[in-house]
Amino acid sequence: MVRVRGLKKSFGSHRVLDGVDLDVAEGSVTVLLGPSGSGKSTLLRCVNHLERPDAGFVEVAGEIVGYRYRDGRLHELPGREITRQRTQVGMVFQQFNLFPHLTVLENLIEAPVAVRGVPKPDAVAKAGELLARVGLDGRQSAYPRELSGGQQQRVAIARALAMEPRLLLFDEPTSALDPELVGEVLGVIRDLAVGGMSMIIVTHEIGFAREVADQAVFLDGGRIVESGAPADVLDRPGNERARAFLSAVL
Repeated sequence: MVRVRGLKKSFGSHRVLDGVDLDVAEGSVTVLLGPSGSGKSTLLRCVNHLERPDAGFVEVAGEIVGYRYRDGRLHELPGREITRQRTQVGMVFQQFNLFPHLTVLENLIEAPVAVRGVPKPDAVAKAGELLARVGLDGRQSAYPRELSGGQQQRVAIARALAMEPRLLLFDEPTSALDPELVGEVLGVIRDLAVGGMSMIIVTHEIGFAREVADQAVFLDGGRIVESGAPADVLDRPGNERARAFLSAVL
């Protein structure tokens, strides 16, 4: 589903990604772990071209994201083509990013209608199904301010699913939540994993990573220093930096 090769990204003189190679199988869950500043979120944002890589490339479902080859070189796609590609890659952020002036239902149908051209009645019906799926049936008319943080994040997940993506990206989806609300969001993601959704998840929830991930990837200094089955990476890390980090959080 995802192939990353030689990915590099700097902000000024600071190298955030330093030659990342990563493969994510279709229908699998990959969890990105590591200390703050290790490049996890930047890697995630490069997957859907919210950040332009300085070198290397990201391929999703066999198509290079944000670029096409012409005359032996990569050329950036026009905005409408990048938008088309992004419809295949849903993203859920830390801070929910719901439109505060729109109801829950309006948040869910906005992109399918405006971007994909889905007829509004069909989008409304799909939104109802998705809200039931994330345990928010009956909250279509509520505004984000009327919901708890956990409910808002579940709406954000439903909104991402409304575009029928082939891949979902989660950037620390529980970090802005009170501890008692974390479980309800992780439960939705767990159900998606059981259903075979391809996902890449940045998280510090180590127990959750151990439970749902097919692949755990540890980044440090913009490089992947440990990757493999969660039991190996979390219980028997070979990298000293990974051992120190995990011993501090486990």
